[in-house]
Amino acid sequence: MTGIKIRTKPQGDKTLVRLLIEHPMETGRRPDEQTGRPVPAHYITQLTVEHNGRPAVHGLLSTAVSRNPYFAFRLGNARPGDLIRIAWVDNLGQHASAEARIGEAGDG
Repeated sequence: MTGIKIRTKPQGDKTLVRLLIEHPMETGRRPDEQTGRPVPAHYITQLTVEHNGRPAVHGLLSTAVSRNPYFAFRLGNARPGDLIRIAWVDNLGQHASAEARIGEAGDG
């Protein structure tokens, strides 16, 4: 359950970064189909992006984000070979991270 897929695509002086994070993102309000009780809350609270070891994005998330969230943004001053690191923490203290180099095979 902790997969993070990172795709990058250089676009002139910027790089498009796309993320797909495998996470249930439960709000705590959806009833379990078998018991009728609410499914316990389980959602990402923090998302961070680093570019070559320097902070680029820090987001605070809540229950308003769908299951397996997708994020996309343009990163300035990013060049092929630069390192992108993604990390998240959820409300249960679980966490995951992944790294990718801009322009590596499989990107795009």
